[in-house]
Amino acid sequence: MAKKITKYVKVQIEAGKATPAPPLGPALGQAGVQIGDFVNKFNSATAGMQGRLSVNIYVYEDRTYDFVIKTPTATSLVMKAAGVAKGNSKGGAGKISKEQIRQIAETKLKDLTAHTVEQAMKIIEGTARSIGIKVA
Repeated sequence: MAKKITKYVKVQIEAGKATPAPPLGPALGQAGVQIGDFVNKFNSATAGMQGRLSVNIYVYEDRTYDFVIKTPTATSLVMKAAGVAKGNSKGGAGKISKEQIRQIAETKLKDLTAHTVEQAMKIIEGTARSIGIKVA
């Protein structure tokens, strides 16, 4: 029989840099997870990765847990490719090429609802526009 999930926590954490500080500590503490144990496991699992990762944490009745690491957020990948630290909703934050959009779309394809790379590219282009980065 499968374990029953009692809590689902979704957080964004910098790869290899998880700490028990907020927002991670309080979210896991309320779920009954041993924070130090999670931090050690997450940091060792993401040691070779870069960027801000989305993490889904499933907490079970017996206070054990599993976590699933997703690819870095589309926003962080777009900003890194454009070479900007912050987006700007009014535009003019930077530029990104179609080839860079394609690379990001291929990276994010398994985490998006798109079935093809072209569909994923449209999603990434929308993300770029929303943070003020022009697609050239």
